[in-house]
Amino acid sequence: MARLFGTDGVRGLANVDITPELALSLSVAAAHVLGDASLAQGRRPKAVVGRDPRASGEFLSAAVVAGLASAGVDVYDAGVLPTPAVAYLTADTHADFGVMLSASHNAMPDNGIKFFAEGGHKLPDEVEDEIAARLDQEWTRPTGAHVGRVHQMRDGHTRYISHLLTVLPNRLDGLKIVIDGAHGAASQVSPEVFRLAGATVHEIGTEPDGLNINDGYGSTHLEHLQEAVVARGADLGIAHDGDADRCLAVDADGVEVDGDQIMAILALAMKDRGALAKDTLVTTVMSNLGLLQAMEREGVSVVQTAVGDRYVLEEMRRSELSLGGEQSGHVIFLDHGTTGDGVLTGLMLAARVADTQRSLAELAGVMTRLPQVLVNVKGVDKSRVETDEELQMAVKAEEAALAGSGRVLLRKSGTEPVVRVMVEAAEQEQAQAVADRLVEVVRARLSLA
Repeated sequence: MARLFGTDGVRGLANVDITPELALSLSVAAAHVLGDASLAQGRRPKAVVGRDPRASGEFLSAAVVAGLASAGVDVYDAGVLPTPAVAYLTADTHADFGVMLSASHNAMPDNGIKFFAEGGHKLPDEVEDEIAARLDQEWTRPTGAHVGRVHQMRDGHTRYISHLLTVLPNRLDGLKIVIDGAHGAASQVSPEVFRLAGATVHEIGTEPDGLNINDGYGSTHLEHLQEAVVARGADLGIAHDGDADRCLAVDADGVEVDGDQIMAILALAMKDRGALAKDTLVTTVMSNLGLLQAMEREGVSVVQTAVGDRYVLEEMRRSELSLGGEQSGHVIFLDHGTTGDGVLTGLMLAARVADTQRSLAELAGVMTRLPQVLVNVKGVDKSRVETDEELQMAVKAEEAALAGSGRVLLRKSGTEPVVRVMVEAAEQEQAQAVADRLVEVVRARLSLA
């Protein structure tokens, strides 16, 4: 049976896959698993709940709040806030756990439910599986004074903003910045905090109506931001996704600055301040080879993990490191948060521009992105990708031909019968040619026919 929880909570089509009945049952199960420690100590469990502005979040959050309170949990409803804000408030208020309703960068009809453990950390797989196992089990319902109480957390917004301003290394005075909120959870928070930090801000994608989240705006649709930055003569643009746990950027000429370039800039900024623990950056295997080459030149070590910000975070915690992230724009500052924070990432990036008085394009020039080709080969036996000798020989031959000027990565999908073939090389044509040859070998060797 497939796991209920995916790589980032439980996600699907709202009111079909993610129903109010499921939301209520999940919240009750989570209350029993995550609130047990408080109950054992004779205390009532406490939870922080937040959501993005999707229309379905209104009834799904009501179901979550109802389920938690009925299970004896005191609920602090923070309303519409970014995912990292909910994680921060979970830690800051010493709550037993937090709940975020969002489908991140997915289209509006989707929604999802994600839980944070005490301290604002993502749940390990085994805890998620324990919650899933408790669904629809019989339980003793509290009554009278033992039911949970529901409180509106009216200061969650300002507490999160105060936290962001406190950790910012320098002000942003003199910068002109365009913020694209994706009509999502950061639509109010992000422009406000950038203004409070001293920047002149122009907003786009900051008018959520419950239906327009991620619709043509945000980190997956940079066209409007690129146009606005150039038209306004801005120094840079910042784009969030629906729940604002990621950030991409645009320089003054409207050129995209991706997550790898952002990490390169921030790693050097933190190294200069003595804040980059062990002078080491954590990335996934999907980060561009250009990032690794740049960090080697600048004296920064790079540790690579499997794809997924949870694996980046696990490595950061295990090795006591302070900066990590993904090419997609998830960046984690472990000294200041427990999950990717797109607003904080944007602030730190702008702070580096302001501090150095160098353009974002110049700062991003520390690394050269190698051309990258990614092909999804469908309908193959992904289980044999690492054991088929002929395929592995073909990979080694292509890697030898690239002679350190590129790389090859074959990765099986976690959810589909798909093998992902990724090739980087000095020239686009070369990368495409290598990818085409390897795709043919994958099809020939791993065919399901």
